[in-house]
Amino acid sequence: MAASNGGLAGIRIEVLDTTLRDGTQAEGVDLSVRDKVTVAEALAGFGIDLIEGGWPGSNPRDAEFFGLMRERALPGGARLTAFGATRRKDLLPEDDPSLAALMESLTPVITIFGKSWTLHVTDALGVSLEENLVMIRESVSFLRAAGRRVIYDAEHFFDGYADDAAYAMATLGAAAEGGADTLVLADTNGGRLPEEVFTATRQVVARFPRQVIGVHAHNDAGLAVANSLAALRAGARHLQGTINGYGERAGNASLTSLIPALVLKYGADLKAAENLEKLRELAHFVDERANQHPDKRAPYVGDAAFAHKGGVHVSAVLKNPRTYEHVEPERVGNRRRFLVSDLSGRSNLLAKLAEAGIGLSRDEASPLLDEVKALERDGYAFEAADASFFLLARRLRGGGEPFTVSAFKSWTSGDAHGRWQAEATIQVEVGGRSVHTAAWGEGPVGALDNALRKALLDFFPELAEVRLADYKVRVLEGQQAGTASAVRVLVEMEHPAGRWNTVGASANVLEASLKALTDGYAYALLKLTPGTGS
Repeated sequence: MAASNGGLAGIRIEVLDTTLRDGTQAEGVDLSVRDKVTVAEALAGFGIDLIEGGWPGSNPRDAEFFGLMRERALPGGARLTAFGATRRKDLLPEDDPSLAALMESLTPVITIFGKSWTLHVTDALGVSLEENLVMIRESVSFLRAAGRRVIYDAEHFFDGYADDAAYAMATLGAAAEGGADTLVLADTNGGRLPEEVFTATRQVVARFPRQVIGVHAHNDAGLAVANSLAALRAGARHLQGTINGYGERAGNASLTSLIPALVLKYGADLKAAENLEKLRELAHFVDERANQHPDKRAPYVGDAAFAHKGGVHVSAVLKNPRTYEHVEPERVGNRRRFLVSDLSGRSNLLAKLAEAGIGLSRDEASPLLDEVKALERDGYAFEAADASFFLLARRLRGGGEPFTVSAFKSWTSGDAHGRWQAEATIQVEVGGRSVHTAAWGEGPVGALDNALRKALLDFFPELAEVRLADYKVRVLEGQQAGTASAVRVLVEMEHPAGRWNTVGASANVLEASLKALTDGYAYALLKLTPGTGS
């Protein structure tokens, strides 16, 4: 798909990733020192120019990280940066502990931030406007004298510019006089609009032609990507952001959206362009290290980014993907997916079956479509349960079951001391043979799963490597039906060879759970151990 110009075609843009610093300020995101090392190496391998590793003067973990990184060379020519603040008031630069920690990090590039908004100067720092300018100038000059490249982050610049443009410009002037070669304009509160960012950035670019102008946007108004693009279109040539948009409050500008947009839409020159097909892999790697579930609706890299559900959409995509896809999913390491639901047409089913290696004619697909719609009326949802859909299609074509459950029971008992335990019994039939087992569990569903596994392992020892990874229950009819409400159970199972999802629905949560669990184990036997149950 052809890229538009947008004034950035062929323009070199430097990318600074601050996932390891600003990204770790996000709620629930925590990276160990080892995590930070591996993420830094992954970012460098992807083609990020500058990797902001943390604030060595603020915590022992970041200090340890920079100590470890002194002995490591990042791949691809990436450079590590340390982050810190301008000197404290009433201290000389050489006496300031934060600046000393920056020096001790021994990184070739240092990023320091200072105040651009008069409100912060007087109310947060408690110094005069002139003293703030001196603090900025002296801090930058001190670091430059040590031979470091200095990137100056103008905190709250766009708010400061709106309040007192002359003073906000003066803070940039102080940093430039001190020797900063890059002046980064920050929308720290994340509330400015793209037109405001564009106008202010254009004025700064004109005022400081010898410095590289950068942008650092937060996402509090959902505009971080748009504001970053506005600044770049206005002449900024340095971009800051985080993988997956991690960051304090609502997050930072997402590089997983900005990098493909700049390469594929604007034709900009980014070092990461040559590795763009690894973008999804990088995004999920960072999620894994940060112990976060990937956002399935994330642009470009999410599971749903190229998923098609409506029958009209699927029919068109099968003829020409450009009808409903703005870029080719493979260019960012993603893939096209077809979802099955009561909104589906035969095109969805045929495409989904083809993914599973099942070939049907359009006429043969009609009974399956009718069955899917009937089951979804009863509470099933196959779009998030590919394994159950595969099994349904197989059953409708006359495929045999690897096993059947002929009876089950699960209950919870307690005593006068408040001690509770669950027990389940189950009877499983395999090829004319029957086994009856019982097992304990922390709850009735856990006990049921343990009993089913115990029974199946007698016949299929290979299932020992299969485990229940996730279990979710959703009440479908709300409060109107009370305790008689139908429930949907979604189960995720995993094996060294992969993960899969199954679904069950019923007014009885145990029955719904058993349906999902039996599908999970049946799929494992049919797909991971070919020939079983045929």
